[in-house]
Amino acid sequence: MSGGEVAGILVAVFWAILVSFLAVALARLAQTLRATTKLVADVTDQAVPLLADASTAVRSAQTQIDRVDAIASDVQEVTSNASALSTTVASTFGGPLVKVAAFGYGVRRALGGRREDVPERAPRRTVIVGRTVPAARWGRRNQRGKKD
Repeated sequence: MSGGEVAGILVAVFWAILVSFLAVALARLAQTLRATTKLVADVTDQAVPLLADASTAVRSAQTQIDRVDAIASDVQEVTSNASALSTTVASTFGGPLVKVAAFGYGVRRALGGRREDVPERAPRRTVIVGRTVPAARWGRRNQRGKKD
């Protein structure tokens, strides 16, 4: 055997090993692609019903939001009507009721007058700048403040 023949055999063995590694890699790649295809098909089968359910839920939520909006506008209308009614009642009955109350207070004061069994209250004193408080009164204040 010559050197060229040995080199040819080595190259042929090298190519055989390389082709076998490539075949194993391609077989694993094909297996991975099959698994990925199956996974995508399963996800698609499960996603379609989920999307349909989500679409139904969104439609239902939109219906409920429309109802709440209608209720809110009705409440706003009732509130404005109640405010108008309150203003009307206050303007209609407020003035006369105040007048009746004032009249009743005046009548009570006029008829109440002075009773003889009730002692008359001492008149209130006002402080005048430059004057001093009498000593007797000043002494009472100091006695109340001190506790022995």
